[in-house]
Amino acid sequence: MNARWDEGGGSRPTSSFDFDNDETMVMRALPQNIDPPHMSRAEARKQREARNKRAKRGKKVGVLALLVLVIAVLGVGAYGALWYMDRNKAAEDFAGPGGAPVVIQINSGETASEIGATLEAKNVVASSAAFYNAAIANPSEIQKVQPGFYQVPVQSSAASALDTLVAPDSRVGSVVIAEGRQLHDSSDAQTGSLKKGIYNLISEASCVGPVSAQKCVSTDELNTAGASSDLASLGVPDWAMSSVKSVPDKDRQLEGLIAASSWDFDPTATPTEILRSLVEGSAAKYEATGILTAGSGVGMSPYQLLVAASLVEREALPGDMSKVARVIVNRLAVDQPLQFDSTVNYSLDTTEVATTDADRERVTPWNTYAMPGLPATPIASPSIDALKAVESPAAGDWLYFVTINKEGQTLFTKSYEEHLANIELAQQSGILDSGR
Repeated sequence: MNARWDEGGGSRPTSSFDFDNDETMVMRALPQNIDPPHMSRAEARKQREARNKRAKRGKKVGVLALLVLVIAVLGVGAYGALWYMDRNKAAEDFAGPGGAPVVIQINSGETASEIGATLEAKNVVASSAAFYNAAIANPSEIQKVQPGFYQVPVQSSAASALDTLVAPDSRVGSVVIAEGRQLHDSSDAQTGSLKKGIYNLISEASCVGPVSAQKCVSTDELNTAGASSDLASLGVPDWAMSSVKSVPDKDRQLEGLIAASSWDFDPTATPTEILRSLVEGSAAKYEATGILTAGSGVGMSPYQLLVAASLVEREALPGDMSKVARVIVNRLAVDQPLQFDSTVNYSLDTTEVATTDADRERVTPWNTYAMPGLPATPIASPSIDALKAVESPAAGDWLYFVTINKEGQTLFTKSYEEHLANIELAQQSGILDSGR
């Protein structure tokens, strides 16, 4: 093999490389120096030996660098091959439909990989990779999965686990609290139909396990927990603490503190833990409305705002809430009894538009016919709209209102004489007829 250097159009003699002799190859590739004149043979020999040593070191460094490069290339290739093989190997998966169910939680914003990791940790699926693959294969299904609690059989195939998550009956610990709902069951005075209370609804939503061996938190257990004197363990907020401590009936002390909303709770938690999660979540919702400061404009504490809002919820249709709120504020300002039938119903655990004379005369901590001021507690879970209505009531001088027909038409007035005339209209429509 020949190597040729061409520089500036000139030329240098060709050097011949002998690849059978490494030292010779390196030496011949290097420029050759001529010993300067007047140098002894010994000195010349020393200089040649020094040049030879430098050449050998250079050759070794070059060979070492080449070796490192080869090893690096081979290493990257091997790693890449292993990564590819691991990425594309079949993910471990269970074959069966599954065993006993366990409860898992899916949080808002979780990815398919994160859900798969949760399922793997609970032994629901054999690997998060298998669930991820099932999700990729069924994008429309994984998009249906909502945050909340689910019971899913252990040792399920990834595909069946995904099917379970989107099945309506797998959702547990999910409860909807409607506006105006009370802690305890009540009945309609005219029809006798049962209106399930919040504790009853929570109990039903807490059931887990196979149908043949379901475990539920009972209504009695929730009521006992809700009556506890340890208010901090129940999540009662600081702004309600002193008022709740003085509630005369401990079974009703959490009334109104569980907001009307859709809730998810861990059904495997204790009754106290379940109530705490709902009370704390509700406090956050209430505080977001401005309840901590809004009362200064109407002369009420945050807890009193909540009580007044529950009255508005039970007495008014949405379009009239701010007007009814104003009536409450105006009556409290002149120390006039509120005289709301809804407060009479609360003490009786029954519901009717009209109440009897005897019921209105009963003295209770809630009956606003028999006492001035607000009831001892909220009488129901108010809507956020009702709370906002009390925080910012409509402008007006009204002291009286009455609903005059079944369509919900309500008339407001400051004059008692006009109010009596409006009551007569209501009686003519039959809306004020008692069911008893």
